[in-house]
Amino acid sequence: MTTNTSLRPNASSQWSERISHQVTQLLPPVVFTLAILAVWQLLCMSPSSLIPGPIRMVSDTWNYIIDPFFDNGGTDKGLGWQILISLQRVALGYSIAAAVGIVVGAIIGSNLLIRRGSDPIIQVLRTVPPLAWLPIALGVFQNSDPAAIFVIFITAVWPIVINTAMGVQQIPQDYKNVAKVLRLSPQEYIFSVLIPATVPYVFTGLRIGVGLAWLAIVAAEMLKANGGIGFFIWDAYNSSGSDGNSQIILAILYMGIVGLVLDKLVGWVGHLISPGEQR
Repeated sequence: MTTNTSLRPNASSQWSERISHQVTQLLPPVVFTLAILAVWQLLCMSPSSLIPGPIRMVSDTWNYIIDPFFDNGGTDKGLGWQILISLQRVALGYSIAAAVGIVVGAIIGSNLLIRRGSDPIIQVLRTVPPLAWLPIALGVFQNSDPAAIFVIFITAVWPIVINTAMGVQQIPQDYKNVAKVLRLSPQEYIFSVLIPATVPYVFTGLRIGVGLAWLAIVAAEMLKANGGIGFFIWDAYNSSGSDGNSQIILAILYMGIVGLVLDKLVGWVGHLISPGEQR
């Protein structure tokens, strides 16, 4: 019995190509990140520098890094708990925005009269800064948590509405004609034509919306909240000093990482539902 050894070099070559591809993908961001850290460290080496360098920042916040889930009672919690508090608010406000935005966007995109009538209202409201809604929300709800959730909702809903409406408008007329010829029921039309054709547009809006929601909750928590990553940053600012600045920088880094994860998560879900959707 003979063994076909020609397969071994091929398998080894494929493995080498995969490793080479991964290194090629990872090397540029790693090198770029190290370069930024080096420049940051050089710019902040002066003892009088108000902004700590990366080495001092890690030293000042080491307890927060190694124990992100400590809880000393009240609002004295680690960054892990603070992020979870913010994520709970974002999850609720963003879920409401997604549900309302998709339904309203589908209605607007399906009806020319409604689209023309609602367009100026949407264009005006979507340009209002998120924090401008906070005083109204606090006056209506008389509580910081529902007020923050409302700010998330009103910030995230507009890109979802606009992109969903655009997706409905872009449905090819041939699809609509076929649906009429086949006499599809409204339910059949929604699941066979409307949803498949609009999913990429909807998830574009959802990805934009989740980023805006994360920005809005941090800003809202800075002004009025009990706990959360925004509250943590504002509390660190009020404490002043080198440690406070280091805590702020660490929180900003965590915020960026969480924002990236949220964006990739929504993109991944969109890819599962519609394989053509970009991650």
